[in-house]
Amino acid sequence: MTTSQGKSTVSRALLGALLSLTCGATALAQSAQEAADWPKRPIRLIVTAAPGSAADTVCRIVTQKLSERLGQQFVFDNRPAAGGTVASEAIARAAPDGYTIGLMTTSTHAIATIFTPNLPYDPVKDFVPISMIGSSPYVLAVYPGLAAKTVPELVALAKAKPKEINNGVFGTTSLGYLAGVLFEQQSGIQLNHVSYRSSAQAVIDAVAGRIEMQFSTLPPAIPLLREGKLRALATTGAKRVATLAEVPTLAEVGFAGYDVALWMGLGAPIGTPAAIVERLNREMSDILKLPEITDKLLEVGMVAEPGPPAALGAQIQNDIQKWRALVSKVGIKQ
Repeated sequence: MTTSQGKSTVSRALLGALLSLTCGATALAQSAQEAADWPKRPIRLIVTAAPGSAADTVCRIVTQKLSERLGQQFVFDNRPAAGGTVASEAIARAAPDGYTIGLMTTSTHAIATIFTPNLPYDPVKDFVPISMIGSSPYVLAVYPGLAAKTVPELVALAKAKPKEINNGVFGTTSLGYLAGVLFEQQSGIQLNHVSYRSSAQAVIDAVAGRIEMQFSTLPPAIPLLREGKLRALATTGAKRVATLAEVPTLAEVGFAGYDVALWMGLGAPIGTPAAIVERLNREMSDILKLPEITDKLLEVGMVAEPGPPAALGAQIQNDIQKWRALVSKVGIKQ
């Protein structure tokens, strides 16, 4: 037999459940309405690099079109300090209302987790991926006077002269350095890594023959390759680079699974309405398929890679695991 007190308890529980469902539905309706009305004002874009840098240029290329489609301007907030981690923290701590988004890169969302003690943000839990912009592989470039015209010849030369082949790197926490370490691991050679304050200076020394090789970013290397001042042996991405179509990838010349590229994408603070994220992703997907945009990105060494938010999220997690495993295996310490 059910008592009146029991009935009252059940009724209160049902009432509570109904109120909870009603509140939830109301909140979802409000969120959907806010997303439908978005954007009503300019959007802040936090960039992890200085004005005029390659990353800044990439962001300006895509946001010019994005601004036209959304009917609002983008206000650039450049914060290059601490390798972009200051900017990434600012993105993570911003209000999740769709009016602050930011640049995410291999450096800030994968490499920083390995080499930055007490990183002030979680690259997975504190962000909502919006869209990949694209990736920029490196080119394995050597001094033209080096007696190696192919990757196998370079490997044979390095094995005959352990630690005598100088590889220019932009610091020992850079992706370019890790590209060289991965190359060592897969080929069984030992290089002498020479650290520079900038990759541009390393390129200059490679042209002069003061170092024998470098995993160089594409923009500074391509003109020198065309002029014969450097020799390209391979590129480091999963696919060949259109601007260096004659140059094979490392995977094509025997380095199975070798895939190293600096990727860039857009993200927002966790909690940003899903409808806004979906709208941004949809617009970015369309923009990144426009020939005028893909051509401009190629000029700065970036291959457009439109895709769903989940693809960017997976890229972040995969890179964290990949580079953490390599650093642990080799025993790199900072």
